[in-house]
Amino acid sequence: MCVSSSTWSEGMTFSESMLSGFFVTINLYFHLRGKQAHVFKTHLYFFFLQSYPENSILDSYHFVTVSESRDLLKLFRFTSSVQKIGKLNPGFKGSQMYWIDNDGLFLLSNNSNFAFGFTTTRDVTLFLLVVIHKSSSTIVWAANRGSPVRNSDNFQFDETGNAYLQSGGSTIWSANTANKGVSSLELLDSGNLVMLGDGGSVIWQSFSHPTDTLLSNQEFSEGMMLISDPGSNNLTYSLEIKSGDMILSANFQTPQPYWSMGSDTRITINKGGDKVTSAVLSANSWKFYDPNKVLLWQFIFSEGTNTNATWVAVLGNDGFVTFTMLSGGSPDPSSTRIPQDQCSRPAACDPYYVCYPGNKCQCPSGLPSCKSMAIPSCENSTDSVDLVSGGDGLSYFALRFVRPFSKTTLDGCKASCLGNCSCGALFFEGSSGNCFLFNEIGSMEGSVGGAGYTSYVKISTNGGNSGGDSEGKHFPVVIIIVIATFIVIFGLLFAGFHFYRKSKKAPPESPKESSEEDNFLEGISGMPIRFSYKDLQDATSNFNVKLGQGGFGSVYQGALRDGTRLAVKKLEGIGQGKKEFRAEVSIIGSIHHVHLVRLKGFCAEGSHRLLAYEYMANGSLEKWLFKKDKGVFMLDWNTRYNIAVGTAKGLAYLHEDCDVKIVHCDIKPENVLLDDHFMAKVSDFGLAKLMTREQSHVFTTLRGTRGYLAPEWITNYAISEKSDVYSYGMIDEEDERVAILIKVALWCIQDDMYLRPPMTKVVQMLEGLSPVPPPPTASQLGSRLYTSFFKSISEGGTSSGPSDCNSDAYLSAVRLSGPR
Repeated sequence: MCVSSSTWSEGMTFSESMLSGFFVTINLYFHLRGKQAHVFKTHLYFFFLQSYPENSILDSYHFVTVSESRDLLKLFRFTSSVQKIGKLNPGFKGSQMYWIDNDGLFLLSNNSNFAFGFTTTRDVTLFLLVVIHKSSSTIVWAANRGSPVRNSDNFQFDETGNAYLQSGGSTIWSANTANKGVSSLELLDSGNLVMLGDGGSVIWQSFSHPTDTLLSNQEFSEGMMLISDPGSNNLTYSLEIKSGDMILSANFQTPQPYWSMGSDTRITINKGGDKVTSAVLSANSWKFYDPNKVLLWQFIFSEGTNTNATWVAVLGNDGFVTFTMLSGGSPDPSSTRIPQDQCSRPAACDPYYVCYPGNKCQCPSGLPSCKSMAIPSCENSTDSVDLVSGGDGLSYFALRFVRPFSKTTLDGCKASCLGNCSCGALFFEGSSGNCFLFNEIGSMEGSVGGAGYTSYVKISTNGGNSGGDSEGKHFPVVIIIVIATFIVIFGLLFAGFHFYRKSKKAPPESPKESSEEDNFLEGISGMPIRFSYKDLQDATSNFNVKLGQGGFGSVYQGALRDGTRLAVKKLEGIGQGKKEFRAEVSIIGSIHHVHLVRLKGFCAEGSHRLLAYEYMANGSLEKWLFKKDKGVFMLDWNTRYNIAVGTAKGLAYLHEDCDVKIVHCDIKPENVLLDDHFMAKVSDFGLAKLMTREQSHVFTTLRGTRGYLAPEWITNYAISEKSDVYSYGMIDEEDERVAILIKVALWCIQDDMYLRPPMTKVVQMLEGLSPVPPPPTASQLGSRLYTSFFKSISEGGTSSGPSDCNSDAYLSAVRLSGPR
């Protein structure tokens, strides 16, 4: 075999030294206009790519074709994306959708402990650009914490050396390194994301721009700041080094400090002297240095002394700094936290509550209500205000770190607060005369011994002696409120009385009526049997043998008294009533097709909703496609192809031959079942209608089957039968590749739903009744799949004549998208 080498481009040749693997020879049968044209022998060479050009997107396993007539080695790429190792070069661009099979992560550190890429948020359709510790799934840095993006939004490392994230034409985040000599972007083994110049100099690094997390050996210096995610009352917290100390603050309108390292009694080394300007997590401690890197303080947060351990310090949205060791499995948190006292945080309790030892929260007795405080503001300076005592013997977390407003008496302190529109609360210390004013406060601290401060909170009042004009202004408002209240009460009484009379006239469905309806359903030929809950409980031996967990509930093995084997599904999250459920079951039960799993019976008793299906001995297709034991029996090519055809026929029947079109909404290998003879049957059809679109969308995405979801599931396009076509195409891609099956699959997985063929056309193409033209490559996924593999077949003289792409048999976009 003659093999030439060249540089990388789509479909070009590779040197043989780059490959290792083994050959498999198969015969591919091609048809033109329904007739066999030629038998083309090709070799499939399964290999591992040992080296490849820097910016190519390749998988760790591929197969290539060697045409005997042309003797050339051509590349065909699989569907999955490939993560970069160590670094990216300028010119890199991509979105989360492109690396969805790698959880959105596209760059790994050399030791594979850290990864850079996209990760999902609580809203599964929005994503963050992050550096993440892989094994523990801990985010250690984020570029766009407050501005998540869609899965189609791009991260780009452009030719100018700038790295940025865009969404809808706007820049969400940028490193601002354009034209600064950046030559590469690297993810170091430490978790530091760096942008390097030609000489290896660091031009930008994530360690210098922390978010809410610090890693081992990450220097945290003066001028940097950690900011937490928003917590209760939308309050955030910040950690910074300033004035020679490390300070924790609550980010009120005027920040209020509540802890400092210099005042923490747990410091084990305290040399004093110069001011602290930097800090580093080292092994099991936090070390603090002066400008000359002389160690001043040491704060030990763990008894372990593993110098190779990776620790993180995280500023949480509860105001605590916690320490966690990132290991191979679950994170291992330390019991040490900052601050040590539960009550010395702004959000230990709700605002204006008092926190007592044991984290007990109590509203001061002098306040009218802690939940609905009428706090005055400078915008309403005409409001009448008053000071209400919060009690004696109290304290406040910020008092140890801020200077007093003045030294005065209690009356002088109260007068200062009343005369300052921005003052919301005061604390007065009688022994020193210190008066502290705050525009807003969090929770206060209670003292068991009674020592502490006197506190007052400013509230708005309802006027006092405001004069006749004020009373005259309020009178119409009071009248309107009284009239509106009367009308509402009268309306509710009338509605309640009307509902009572109607319910008396229309009694609930009687057992006789229910029985008559059930008998009517059972009397229809071919309808499923109505079982009682006890019938199915006995048939499954109290749901003892679990066959699997599906998208709508768990499935259990069972058998009736006559020996008929069943698969019983206990439905979960079904919100329909008994009549609606039976109506849907009557539709599902009336659908009979050789490639659809037969519904044998159902149960709608109380809150129980169960479906009894025919038992499929060989289980789901998923377990035959992804066998972990390499020594067990595998499906042959003929069986696999027949499964693909049978699945297509079942879907085509649901889409086009039923009285009411049924869109499956959850096509995946787990929902294609195989009988004793490996005949494929589609299961779980019709169940999507029992759930809302939102339930089905969230459930499917969170359960990890998003690899089979059509793009319209995460866009604003309507879900249709074309969504099933996409999922079917992804199942075909899971199977072993043969030329026809691959090209049909590529048609099915087009991003544009209007380019996907209907399932009847899929069946015709698979059975050779319709030619399969080359699929378009506009799809992100399709363009990665369609290469010169197919071209080598058509160009190698394997057909009896040129292909006529303009003939009636050619699949045009119009025919594919036309209404049926």
